Amino acid sequence: MISYAGIRFGTAAAHVRDSGMPDPVRIPLSHLTAAPDPDRRFRLMEIVRRRLRERRYSRRTEEAYVHWIRRYIVFNDRRHPREFGEPEVKRFLSLLAVEERVAPSTQNQALSALTFLYDVVLDRPLTRIEGIAPATRSRRIPVVLSQDELRAILRHLGEPAKLAASLMYGSGLRVQECMTLRIKDIDLDRLEITVRDGKGKKDRRTPLAEQCLAALGRRLSLELERFERDKRLKVRTTGFTEAFLRKVPGADLDWRWRYLFSAVRTTMDAERVRRRHHLDVSAIQRAFKSAVTAAGVTKLATCHTLRHSFATHLLEGGADIRTVQELLGHTDLRTTMVYTHVLNKGGLGVRSPADRL
Repeated sequence: MISYAGIRFGTAAAHVRDSGMPDPVRIPLSHLTAAPDPDRRFRLMEIVRRRLRERRYSRRTEEAYVHWIRRYIVFNDRRHPREFGEPEVKRFLSLLAVEERVAPSTQNQALSALTFLYDVVLDRPLTRIEGIAPATRSRRIPVVLSQDELRAILRHLGEPAKLAASLMYGSGLRVQECMTLRIKDIDLDRLEITVRDGKGKKDRRTPLAEQCLAALGRRLSLELERFERDKRLKVRTTGFTEAFLRKVPGADLDWRWRYLFSAVRTTMDAERVRRRHHLDVSAIQRAFKSAVTAAGVTKLATCHTLRHSFATHLLEGGADIRTVQELLGHTDLRTTMVYTHVLNKGGLGVRSPADRL
């Protein structure tokens, strides 16, 4: 490892990244040597990341898998996972379910990460583990806000959280889709939003509410002013692969590729290029949670509740369920069918016998 003034080079930087600590400023090996060593041996976590990226897994999935694989290795006294197998996997998953009492989806994610480790990275597929099966999730009826509750919550939100919440409810966006929305994907003439690279790597179109136009215009003006300053200072936008920038040079300096909700602060990437990312999802989530409390809403509402409310209110208004499926981007109609509970007033559409007393 070469270290000077807090800057780390080579595999040491990758080791710090995989330890869960914040990334240090890194300078690529190609800047220090004439050519990278083809015989350099990669660390296990480096290989895991390479295999995930070769298969085009999303960055969030990559971070989740790396987290569970690292925890699994620590659980087994930091030995190489090639030294153990099914019994250790069973004990680890049992620990998560029994002692830590994680959610079924969390346990399934850990199992998927370990399956990937043994199948793809170590080339030693796991055999059937007795007593361990994929955890099943309970079927939950989604939390839905009434329009009066939505109005009360929006009154307690300031910008830009208010506009973000309005778009999530008005267009059925997930919070991550809302934060990564780019200028080019907002069509003010057709009142339409194009969601790019949504869940499952799918694009879709969804309506833009006319009620959002005034606030959206103010937001665009603010972003344009910030963009002009950034352009003079050569501050670039994030979210581009190297391959895409080779194909579309200068896209990270183009107004059309700017985030609608860009972050207030800029960051320096590993190549020493200053960039502006989008607003962090957690900032909007915190603001929405505070607004729900301030509005006196007793339901356990989150940002995703706005998407549930969008689908539910469309069905209540007479929209076809296939249309709602398309707007939400669901592959399977059964996923959308969860919102049909609103077609029955009360429990299964019956009147309580207590009303006849």
